[in-house]
Amino acid sequence: MSIHQPPGGQPLRSIGALIDAGIVTPQRHDELQAVAGRYAVSVTPAMAALIDPADAADPIARQFVPDAGELVTLPQELADPIGDDAHSPVEGVVHRYPDRALLKLVHACPVYCRFCFRREMVGPGGDALTGEKLDAALAYLAKHTEIWEVIMTGGDPLILSARRVREVAKRLAAIPHIKVVRWHTRVPMVDPGRITADYAKALRIPGKASYIAVHANHPREFTDEARTALARLADAGHVLLSQSVLLKGINADVETLGALMRAFVENRVKPYYLHHPDLAPGTARFRLSLEEGQALVKRLRGHLSGLCQPTYILDIPGGAGKIPVGPAFLSACETPGAEAFAEDRHGERHLYPPI
Repeated sequence: MSIHQPPGGQPLRSIGALIDAGIVTPQRHDELQAVAGRYAVSVTPAMAALIDPADAADPIARQFVPDAGELVTLPQELADPIGDDAHSPVEGVVHRYPDRALLKLVHACPVYCRFCFRREMVGPGGDALTGEKLDAALAYLAKHTEIWEVIMTGGDPLILSARRVREVAKRLAAIPHIKVVRWHTRVPMVDPGRITADYAKALRIPGKASYIAVHANHPREFTDEARTALARLADAGHVLLSQSVLLKGINADVETLGALMRAFVENRVKPYYLHHPDLAPGTARFRLSLEEGQALVKRLRGHLSGLCQPTYILDIPGGAGKIPVGPAFLSACETPGAEAFAEDRHGERHLYPPI
């Protein structure tokens, strides 16, 4: 595998930079520049170092390197596929479920995933939630006493400085009905050097339970540096959960998906959500059918420890919310003296008696 280190350790934020790093060929400049004109581009040094440009199907490149197919929008694809806007009472807050709300602190990320469901909204130059806008968002959270959990998202909130994180943490700590704070991030995997012991401590919010949902999609993302970053977060008292997207050409086979879930568990990250790809514009090449996804998750049940089992989730397009769409192991039974068929890990069906 070829190793690429951007000059000065800076992210690759242009097609020219990707060409200079040897990740894409000069012949692709014009077609990829058209993509970069619409959707943000950024590949961190940690991820650039994992890309093998000789492999046309490289799963790391597929996640972060632009593709001309992104300019093809299908009729069913939506600019706001999960309906954030319909549930945003004030800027920076999404309040879809009664007991929890999103707080979108930033619109930028260290990397830009080519399948991102917020790809029409994130990118460099977006305003961070500061000043009066942050005041209004926090006032909304304080006013609505039914909000028990706040999910910090964006963009990626862990691109903020430790100082800014502490400022927001202090203000959230003063809201008594908020008991749980969850940070959603890619940073420990794609820019692990940011996670110092001090930064891990800054993410703790006094008096609140602290959870960090770590996004990774392929076992190769678990570099030594990423494992160190995850250990620092766990040692600082955070409960670590996983977020992954089921992606064709990246992890949509039982061996890769199983290795990914085991890597999470080995690093004290509990598998949480495995998302079916959202209907974001230009992302058709990543999607597989729900039936295919259910079959994969069903095979995981027979191959891996219960600790390694994520919940397979579909976010209903338009804003109706998340639903579990995992495979069924029970089926109707009309046999006298039985309530249902129960399917075991080998696919054999067993009669289950009624109460």
